[in-house]
Amino acid sequence: MTEAKPSLGDDGINNALGNGTSEGSTGDPKTDQTSSSSTASAPEDPRDVTKRQKDGRDKVDAEEEEEEDDDDDGDDDDDEDDEDEEPKLKYARLTQHMSAVYRNGDATSAFLVAGDKMIAGTHNGNIHVIQLPDFQSVRVYHAHSASVTSISISPYPPPSLPPNLKPEAVTRAVSQSVNRPSSRHPPSSPAGQRKTQEPPQVPNLPSNNIFIGTSSMDGNVCVQSLIDLRDVQLRNFARPVQAVALSPDYRNDRTYLSGGLAGSLVLTVGAPQGRSTSTITGTAAAAASGWLGSIGIGSNTGKDTILHSGEGVISTIKWSLSGKYVVWLNEHGIKIMRTKLHLDSADVEDAWKRIGHIDRPQTDEWEEMAGVWKGRAEWIDDQTIESEAEGKGNDALGTLSPAAARLSQQAQTHDKSIERLIVGWGGTIWIIHVHPGGVGVGKHAGEKSIGRAEIVKILRMDCIISGISLYTQTLLLVLAYCKPEEEEDDDQPKLGKGERPSSSGSGPSGGIRRRHNAQPPELRLIDLTSQAEVDKDSLTVSRFERLSSNDYHLGVLPASKAASVVASRGALEALAGFGTEMWNAAINPRSLFSSGASIRSRDSNDAASSPRAGNAMASVRTGPKPASRTVHPNLIKPGAKIFIHSPYDCVLATQRDLADHLEWLLEHQNYQSAWELLNDHPEIVNTSPDRLSDLFSSSPDQRPPTADDFYEDTMSIVDEQIRFMNTSAEKEKRRIGGLWIDELIEEKNWTRAAEVVAKVVNTPHQWEKLIYRFAEAKKFDEIVDYIPSEPMHPPIPGTVYELVLNHYIQADKPRFKELLDRWGTELFDVTEITSVLENQLRFRDVREDSVDDGEKGRDWRIVMESLARLYEVNSRYREALKCYIRLQDADSAMRLIRDNHLADAVTDDVPSFIALRVPEAELNRMSVSDLEEATSEAITLLVDEAHRGLIKPGVVVEQLERKNLNLYLYFYFRGLWREYRERPVDETISLVDDFADLAVHIFVLFDRELLMDFLKVSTSYRFEEAAQECEQANYIPELVYLYSKTGRMKDALYLIIDRLSDVSQAISFAKEQDDPGLWEDLLDYSMDKPRFIRALLEEVGTAINPITLVRRIPEGLEIPGLREGLKHIMKEHEIQYSISSGVARVLRSEVAAYQNQLRNGQRKGIKFEVLAHAQDHVDVQVKEVPSVAAAKALSSPTATPRTGGTGTATPSEAQDIATLTDTDPTGDKQQKQHQHQQPGHDHRESKPGHCASCYEPFTEWETETLVGFACGHVFHITHLLEDLHPGQAVDAGLVGSSNSGDEDRTRGGRFVGSKVTHARLLRDRIEGGCPVCRGKREVVEGSKG
Repeated sequence: MTEAKPSLGDDGINNALGNGTSEGSTGDPKTDQTSSSSTASAPEDPRDVTKRQKDGRDKVDAEEEEEEDDDDDGDDDDDEDDEDEEPKLKYARLTQHMSAVYRNGDATSAFLVAGDKMIAGTHNGNIHVIQLPDFQSVRVYHAHSASVTSISISPYPPPSLPPNLKPEAVTRAVSQSVNRPSSRHPPSSPAGQRKTQEPPQVPNLPSNNIFIGTSSMDGNVCVQSLIDLRDVQLRNFARPVQAVALSPDYRNDRTYLSGGLAGSLVLTVGAPQGRSTSTITGTAAAAASGWLGSIGIGSNTGKDTILHSGEGVISTIKWSLSGKYVVWLNEHGIKIMRTKLHLDSADVEDAWKRIGHIDRPQTDEWEEMAGVWKGRAEWIDDQTIESEAEGKGNDALGTLSPAAARLSQQAQTHDKSIERLIVGWGGTIWIIHVHPGGVGVGKHAGEKSIGRAEIVKILRMDCIISGISLYTQTLLLVLAYCKPEEEEDDDQPKLGKGERPSSSGSGPSGGIRRRHNAQPPELRLIDLTSQAEVDKDSLTVSRFERLSSNDYHLGVLPASKAASVVASRGALEALAGFGTEMWNAAINPRSLFSSGASIRSRDSNDAASSPRAGNAMASVRTGPKPASRTVHPNLIKPGAKIFIHSPYDCVLATQRDLADHLEWLLEHQNYQSAWELLNDHPEIVNTSPDRLSDLFSSSPDQRPPTADDFYEDTMSIVDEQIRFMNTSAEKEKRRIGGLWIDELIEEKNWTRAAEVVAKVVNTPHQWEKLIYRFAEAKKFDEIVDYIPSEPMHPPIPGTVYELVLNHYIQADKPRFKELLDRWGTELFDVTEITSVLENQLRFRDVREDSVDDGEKGRDWRIVMESLARLYEVNSRYREALKCYIRLQDADSAMRLIRDNHLADAVTDDVPSFIALRVPEAELNRMSVSDLEEATSEAITLLVDEAHRGLIKPGVVVEQLERKNLNLYLYFYFRGLWREYRERPVDETISLVDDFADLAVHIFVLFDRELLMDFLKVSTSYRFEEAAQECEQANYIPELVYLYSKTGRMKDALYLIIDRLSDVSQAISFAKEQDDPGLWEDLLDYSMDKPRFIRALLEEVGTAINPITLVRRIPEGLEIPGLREGLKHIMKEHEIQYSISSGVARVLRSEVAAYQNQLRNGQRKGIKFEVLAHAQDHVDVQVKEVPSVAAAKALSSPTATPRTGGTGTATPSEAQDIATLTDTDPTGDKQQKQHQHQQPGHDHRESKPGHCASCYEPFTEWETETLVGFACGHVFHITHLLEDLHPGQAVDAGLVGSSNSGDEDRTRGGRFVGSKVTHARLLRDRIEGGCPVCRGKREVVEGSKG
């Protein structure tokens, strides 16, 4: 491929360089002329397309067997290399979905796809309108009597459903089309009077509101409304018409362009409905009709205007998307014209003026084939073209180069007023920019232009272009027709200039008979920046050997339009609420009727037309009802849809997605990449097209769902999708992972296989199978690190783990320990592994003294540790504790004892338990303090359990004594003794007393201080043995204590004096014993020792008579410090005498004071003051008798607060009242007595004015005698006598009565004699004193006692 530099001529006529030629033959079956072999060779260009042959690779599933070509070895090698690269597009055959098009041997000759419609024209003149994406036939009508050459629709592209379309509008449109009554038309002739039924209407929806224009070799142009069957035009141009293009606003302006073999570009405006003849045909009828119509006489037949002619066959006409421009191709080149649409009123004269011309290449081949090759032109819709910069196509089409990225960005940001055009003709591609008109600049300043065309790029191909489109902003899509490999020049006569190939022949395009050696078409993707072929795929279509370049068609649905196609059906169903049957009725109304015959509708003027012409114009029939509504999965995928059409086949090409990439990886056995892709994108499987198509399609064996089943079906589909999402992706990952693992195992790459197993396997069954597979190959080390260490659900069988553990018990015990620590014991049978480990010890496979890898007892320790752990898991705690003790694992042993209360289990081996933290190798080098710290935890446990009674001290002592572990015994005895000493005496007993003699021996060895404490406190040891132990150890203080306990005071004293020579201790010992004989012995011993004498003088104090001590000192004995000693002893006696005298004086003074207080108290009187608060409540307050000074003060009229207002004391202050009597006729005394029979049980405090026994307040007219004591307590006489003499009857004479004869009623009181007598008798009865105070005194004395 080469690029030619574009240039433009004057007056808007573009002259392309004509010295370049395209390589290769035309390959067109319409001519048997062989292309010239002489070509002008262009200079080598580094931008030439890199050719990648893919011959023999079939991208489409062929319906019939194709003859295989025998390629040489070199070609086979190239094919293998090419197959290693993943294709960029995916292909699927749609022929089976279009069976109605190919019925009765018909073949397609024209094709168009736009919006949600696919329109195909056949060689028999039939037009098929097919609904996408389910390929339902919307309408089939017979428009022509010969091959259809081109198809155009208006508007283009057709409108889609607006997002704001209301459901009521859809319902109304569908209902009207279904329920509209059929119309009757009169038959064309009386002989043929048959009642025909008008075909049901297509729903009046935006996507259906289009006009379809078709041209044919029969010289007719047919324009048909898809909705209104009566809105149809059939215009005859008398010459074969190769191209037709409807105005984008055809609905309003009824305008279209056409052209063909006549070489004229004809503008038709306002052609009437029905049949008509062009006014340019030159016939008398056409001329008369046109002339009469122009003056207003006769029928309107429309107006035809020749816009251009005289430059050969017109093969292509295309209206721009905006409607402003028209491009057409004739034998001389490419022409671009300004239309009348979107013109201002001032620019009307610019309508239909040509703004550009591009010459075709000027070569012999082009001179010969320009009229044969069908040009392909495509206006670019920038809004619908995908850009790889968006990232959608990166995965399938590769990463963009910087230049491609810049080109894509420029394409996206170019002036929106510029319209872009791509033309593919022969082997040349033009990319043209059409600029709008305006005021010129530069040298054209002031000039007004209606527009201009600019050639941006020219590309030359090595093929004939059968279709072209822009796939993305930087990728060009080309349908290439390759020339036959071997053409015989002699067998195919040349066509002279201007000659046309014959229309007869077996091929679909007519032409002369030729050898069937055409090559399959190729679909190529070309990078516009580098001009390199990104992808090239050879397409095997039916009967490609006999097809020419004009027989192929390329149609592209951009990504946005393709998405709307898929959404249209679902949107309509959702909006209208219809099920599948209602949709079928709306799209295919014929399905409502049982008749399968085609229905014809004739116009009123059909009588004048021939039967064939009438059939060609108005024969319309609906398509057959399909067996099932199936949505092709590739149409559901996102991205652009590419349709490649041949007379016998229709192929769909789509951008390969992740699912296709996955499939390709699996085909090429790249399992790693496939698994990783699926792992990152599980939605590949969960939303696979096949699965979606199953969800959307109905099974042929089942009835189609109805509207009544809508909600139930929806719920079932949702449930099925949920189950599918949860399982399908994982199942596929497991399958691919299994293939990946098998591949690695076959390569003997066990290490990598194990890594992959850990990555991809997630089911117990797979794990079990693969672990056994590794085990059979003895590859335990490779897989063991990846075996799951956590339980799975369901779990992996425990035998798998047991197999691995048994292997490492025999082969590698450190690795076994590592696995046992990593794996939970719930993964395997603990009993099984325990049995294997026990056998290791039982059969001495491991020994404590064995050396493993230079380490003594390593394997034995591993086995013991593992056994301990497994015992513990299996609740065999005692066996586990034994293992921990043997291992000297103190932490584990203590934890086990503490958590499971196993203290009594240590009695089997107490020494080992105590030595848990004592390393055997370090035992002889450890100090006592280190041993004490190491054994403290075990000793504390033994001591605590001994006091609880769980571990008997005798068991511990016996085992320690048997092994001669005296230091451990000392720690144990010390712990027992300290526990005893720290607790209260009444809460514990000394457990050491049972081993007192042994304890004395142990304490003598290790703790002298504790020995003395034990000797002083305990009485369970034997004194003789204790004395012997102390004697042997030369423990004199202990011997002294023992001698003193046994009464050997003199021996003890002599030990102190002779062995210790400690005078102070001897004096203290003598003072402590306080034995005169002992003092005599001490004095006798000391009299000849001046040091002792001086110590006695200084320290003896008052323990002995100092005179006796001084007299015992021998005369003439020189005593150092004698004077100071005598002074000291004299001073001590003087101090002692002074203290004694002072104490005696203090004692005498205190005794005298208390005697005076007693006498004064006995002589002192008590005054009871009665204060009346109410009639039933008086207070009796106790006060001391005022002194003389106080009495004088009271005599003062102003000194006392209690005066009667005259300044004299009140009667209550002037006399002492011993008793107060009153009379009470009501007799409530017995009631009060009953209430207070047990005053001793009432602990309330007495208050002034209340009885100290019954606590009731005194009343003003108390009938009972009241008795008061110096302490202040006042009683009712009866209550007092009951308290003092409980159980005895109260003497009525003492109590007094209101009927007593002694009472002086005249004076209101008793006589003095009776009063004295009553007081004397009462004193004898109450001489015990106040019962309240006496009770308090007894309580105090009792507590002191």
